[in-house]
This record gives sequence, C-alpha cells and structure tokens, in this order.
Amino acid sequence: MTGTMITSEVDFDATGKRTGFLRVPHSVHRSAYGWLPVPVVSIKNGAGPTLLLLGGTHGDEYEGQIALSNLATALEPEQIRGWVILLPTLNAPAAQAGLRTSPIDDGNLNRLFPGDAKGSPSEMIAHYVEEVLMPLADYAVDLHSGGSSLFYPPTLLRGQGHSADEAATLQRLQEAFDLPYAWVFTSGGGRSSTARTAMGAANRKGVVNVMAELGGGGVLTPDILKRTERGLHRILHALGMLPDYTPDAAEGTRELVSRGSVYAYETGLFEPLKAIGEDVSVGETIGLIHHPDTPLKAPDEITSPYAGLVLCQRAMAQVVRGDAVFQIAADADPV
Repeated sequence: MTGTMITSEVDFDATGKRTGFLRVPHSVHRSAYGWLPVPVVSIKNGAGPTLLLLGGTHGDEYEGQIALSNLATALEPEQIRGWVILLPTLNAPAAQAGLRTSPIDDGNLNRLFPGDAKGSPSEMIAHYVEEVLMPLADYAVDLHSGGSSLFYPPTLLRGQGHSADEAATLQRLQEAFDLPYAWVFTSGGGRSSTARTAMGAANRKGVVNVMAELGGGGVLTPDILKRTERGLHRILHALGMLPDYTPDAAEGTRELVSRGSVYAYETGLFEPLKAIGEDVSVGETIGLIHHPDTPLKAPDEITSPYAGLVLCQRAMAQVVRGDAVFQIAADADPV
C-alpha cells in the first residue's frame, strides 16, 4: 500500500479514453471536506508500453500544459498500442494562478519529491506521482519551460543511462523529440538518485525518462508549441505506441553539458549583451545592471566565469543579488 490520501476518478484498469480528476484532500474554512482537482487522462488500448506525460509541474510554464491538453483531445484509443497517462496541469493550483509555486502551500512541486502521503497538497501530489503513477510507467516525459523568470530554447534534458540499453533508449527518445538542443547530465541519476524532482522520481522507480525546457518568459511561443506537439507524436511513434504516424525528417540536436549559471550581484535593471546560442568566453562582459534610480552611476558589468554558449537567459529586467541571469553550456564530448 502506498498510503496515499489522493483518490482517482479515473479507473486506471479500464481500456479506452477516460478522464477525470485526482482528488487531493484539502480541508479549509470554506470547504471542510473539500479536495483540489488535478486533471488526468488515461488512454489505453491493447498490448504495449506505458508512457506517463507530465505538464504544469510549475504553473507558469505553458507549452507543456497546452501540448498535453491537445494531445489528450486528439488521441483516440484505436490509434495507440499501450497506455498513455497524461497530467497537463500536475500542480493544478499553481497552474490556475499562473505561478511557479502553489498558492495553497507555496510548494515548488519539482523540489518536493518523493513527497509525503500525509503532507501538504503539493507534497501529496509529489508522493502520488512517485509511488502510484511512476510504478505504472515504462517511460516518462516531464515538460517544463523557463517559467516567468527565464527563457530556454527548446531543449531536451536527459541522463546518460545506468545501462547500455537505457542509454540507447534515451538516445532514441532524444532523436525522436528532435529539439535543437539536448542538455546531457554528466552526474547523478540512476536508481539511487536523491534528486527532489520528477526526473529523480522516475529514476528511482526505474522509469526511462526525459525532461524538456520549452521557452518561458511567462508567454506561449507558437513555434515552440508546434515543436513540442511534433516531438510528442514522434516519441509515441518511436516507442511503437503510434504505429500509423509517419514522422517527418529529423532536424538534428546539438548535445550540450552545463557549465553553470551566471548571477546578478547588484540590484537594478538587467541588460543582456549576449543572446541565446551565442558564444561567450571566460571573463567576457555578457550583461549590464543599470541603476536608473542613481542616474550618474555607471552600470555594473556581469562577466562570465565560463566559456561556452548561452543556453538560458533571464526574461525579467529587474534583478536583485542572487538572481540567475544566464546559464552557460558547452558542447558535449563526442561518444
């Protein structure tokens, strides 16, 4: 027994397309016996693998929420082989509020795994994903973006795999998603992962999984949404779950490793001097922090401690000390 207090309106044993809510208990002044609704869709048909698709883990990340909602609407059971479980707005309170964290308990869901069966609502959701949903799955895809504060180009994130077979499958998923960049982790992961993320939960349960960063800035980007929806169909096909789909030609993915983040050390207005994808060198000035409240004060320079290229950039102009303003990556070593 998992000990979860969450109940599902969807019968996960049933075939066909089913939709309803995960009921997360939430007793408050206005609703003593209430629950928070987390939408879930189950599409099952015949023999095949099980794929868990997560969106809205952070509520201000939109491409994944829409892409999974569209996929849930478009997919019919007779099209697939196996079982697809979709949760477009996993942190439903955060998604409804358009916030990274839940307004119910301030929970950052992707920092709460493995969760707590009897904890706060966000902790209960994390526990349910890790202990109920992940054990059902063979594969998982968790869709993110830079949220309100950051912007990423379409980028797949993955580990290296704990075995040759898993490494080959992760490579296959990367090629299927066919995003411009792939951030390949060089450490962590595996069955002994201590990561507090959905990716960590999947690794602990032996689920082959990838994540994606898909835009950000608190907006929806039509091109990135199109790439996301294309990638999901291609992944389903690559796993043998969408046999009648014909993928178009791959565009190719540039594999990267992260060098680290660059931070603001002053309060002010951030001006980037580098764009995403541009090369940077160690010690190069890549941004400025302006001080309009002190008009004659010279802007502070932000220099890069890393060589590589800009993978991620802050989307907000206002900064305080400790805000990440860039993430720098470099090409992965060839295998």
